Amino acid sequence: MPRRSDSLSLKQARRIAIAAQGFDLAGHGEGRGSVAAEKRHLRRMIERLGVVQIDSVNVVARAHTLPGFSRLGPYATADIDALAYSGRRRVLFEYWGHEASYLPVALQPLFRFRMARAAAGAGIYTGLARFGRERRQLIDEVHREIERHGPMSASELSHDHKGEGGWWGWSEGKMAVEWLFWAGMVTTATRRGAFERIYDVTERVLPQAVLDVPTPSDADANRELVRLSSSALGIATERCLRDYYRLEVADTKAAVADLVESGDLIPVSVEGFRNPAYLAKDARMPRKVEARALLAPFDPLVWQRERTEGLFGARIRLEIYTPAEKRVHGYYVLPFLLGDTLAGRVDLKADRAGSVLVVQASHLEDGAKAADVAGPLAAELRLMARWLGLSDVRAEPRGDLAKALGEALAA
Repeated sequence: MPRRSDSLSLKQARRIAIAAQGFDLAGHGEGRGSVAAEKRHLRRMIERLGVVQIDSVNVVARAHTLPGFSRLGPYATADIDALAYSGRRRVLFEYWGHEASYLPVALQPLFRFRMARAAAGAGIYTGLARFGRERRQLIDEVHREIERHGPMSASELSHDHKGEGGWWGWSEGKMAVEWLFWAGMVTTATRRGAFERIYDVTERVLPQAVLDVPTPSDADANRELVRLSSSALGIATERCLRDYYRLEVADTKAAVADLVESGDLIPVSVEGFRNPAYLAKDARMPRKVEARALLAPFDPLVWQRERTEGLFGARIRLEIYTPAEKRVHGYYVLPFLLGDTLAGRVDLKADRAGSVLVVQASHLEDGAKAADVAGPLAAELRLMARWLGLSDVRAEPRGDLAKALGEALAA
């Protein structure tokens, strides 16, 4: 690979991006899923990505469980809970990384600047910032209550906190603990029931070794987060590097300049990209990628929509909140990665009562051929159904891939 070439083809850039995201690992292609992945594999994967977005939508499986399946094949989703909630031996914690996220605990010091800014009312939802200014006495009372009581849900807070907060319908107690969460004063001890967050004071939750790490300067923290973003993305524009951990524009610009000067980022141009890109110094470009994966709508390979369109030529939009009659591809749509391209997308639903993975619609991407896509997609759908504990896959006759996919599933 010409490490310091000033230009890359689109195909080269795609292979770099896919490899950086862990889709070129041994066994990812043929034979993937023959043995269930272990917790140590899941831990290494999340540490490699640096962040997994949390989402409670459970149409197929909770979105944060899907990146593990996409990269590793079948695994025990309870392993995520073990990594995130196993007392002070946990290796993941919850915070605002790329939206609500699981993050390696070693990264917690890098986010303290965000916590401090949130406590000062910056970089936080406007309504919550206002609540923090106006109801600080209540926030302090909630903090003391959790300190005294131990792990609590928002609904378990004392009756004095249950008035209507007037923001998203949250109670004042819920707003108080969410403010404390943003400020890093409480964190998630565990989840229970319908994915309800249970809060505790941070010093009782995180490993002591992490708490003892000195807080880096804002500039150092942002520079390290941009470096981690570049390693996870392989190749990215400044906007994509900023978006990975939702950093500020000025902070990212300064960090990128420092990393270019140190040689950690290599400026390159990419065929078809409107903006300059940066290659991570440790990025790999395999000669060929044998990936085959269904991607969550919140998978970090595709969550930055402009990058996805530039790299793969696929316009990905989340249609969950789009009225049904206006949806183009469906409610919960998963892109299908095949080799080094996005070859199609499927609108999936797990019919748990009927033990069927239902493909409500299936579509080809531009330039893809049904004869090439249907067989690998059918195999991946069967693997997903097995992982979800479902006994069958059924394709509804909707979309330009549906006929070929139905035939492949029946074969």
